[in-house]
Amino acid sequence: MSAFAITNARIFDGTDFLDGKSVIVRDGNVDKIVDAAALPADLTVIDGNGQMLAPGLIDVQVNGGGGVLLNDQPTVDGVRAIMQAHRKYGTTAMLPTLITDHRGKMETAIAAVTDAIDAGVPGIVGIHLEGPYLNPERKGVHSADIIRPMEDDAIELLTRLPNGRILVTMAPEKAAKGTIKALADKGVLVCAGHTAGNYAHIQSAIDEGLRGFTHLFNAMSPMTHREPGVAGAAMADDTTWCGLIADGYHVHPAVLKVAIRAKAKGKIMLVTDAMPTVGADDKRFMLGGEEIIAADGRCALADGTLAGSDLDMISAVKNCVEMVGLDLGEALRMASLYPAEFLKLDDKMGRIAPGYQADMILFDDAFNVSRSWINGAE
Repeated sequence: MSAFAITNARIFDGTDFLDGKSVIVRDGNVDKIVDAAALPADLTVIDGNGQMLAPGLIDVQVNGGGGVLLNDQPTVDGVRAIMQAHRKYGTTAMLPTLITDHRGKMETAIAAVTDAIDAGVPGIVGIHLEGPYLNPERKGVHSADIIRPMEDDAIELLTRLPNGRILVTMAPEKAAKGTIKALADKGVLVCAGHTAGNYAHIQSAIDEGLRGFTHLFNAMSPMTHREPGVAGAAMADDTTWCGLIADGYHVHPAVLKVAIRAKAKGKIMLVTDAMPTVGADDKRFMLGGEEIIAADGRCALADGTLAGSDLDMISAVKNCVEMVGLDLGEALRMASLYPAEFLKLDDKMGRIAPGYQADMILFDDAFNVSRSWINGAE
């Protein structure tokens, strides 16, 4: 429908909670927020049934969903399946994420995301390449056999996506001086991750344009009182963003609280690091020849090594409220407005406001998503 209104919902517009208001959508964008009693008579009206209407959730780290791992199915259909699986849990924009892989697979994945965006697959706004330019000392489940130094033409590869955002996770201490600046100058969003770097490495990377940190605390040198490490450098800096996996496994709830309090407001964003098990009945999958099992919301190898997550975005919001004690509005901003700002898309995403894309979700008090809209379409 090209024009409609949503009424009888408690609205969170990205800043404030609004009662007694209705949202009017026209041609895929939010047109107005008006008093519920002032709706034009000619509009189709959707009853929110007293639920919460909030900006759609934005996930910048999604390895898979719906039984699909991007590394195994780097196609338009694979990208579409991952997005459809996560949309049920409130995600309306995402970066499908390729875990460390061979050069040919990277090229294929970038081409698939390019084609998906061109084809109008709802919610796909770019790609995240997590590796292969990492530090093997902090490899996690990434294959040590594929982790490698940057090739001479790596910058050309990493700037190949013509129609969306490209995020690259790398170990700054493994990159030649000037590499991060060269990527940032070309619009690439560079994050530090799977890194054994120290505080000085990170300060140099920030000076070159480092945008943020991938899954804070995980696969990075920890903070100590004499060497802040990557984790300490990340929390101390006010200009960069940190991704947090709020599943209760990757980071203890008490440490989540510490990080949220320590980091500058607006610079923590929730991510899922989701694997194919999200939205799938089968809770087992293969990665690099090893079986990974999701049990009780935790994805791990047989030896207990964490391997991504079985987390979805609305559950991450819920966990921040219930496990961390965060205000609902701030938890929602960490899942919508702040990642939009990180992606430089906050002029059209992350808020319910006139002129913004009508990317919205409706959910109940138990954090069950009942409806969602992307560009005004369900």
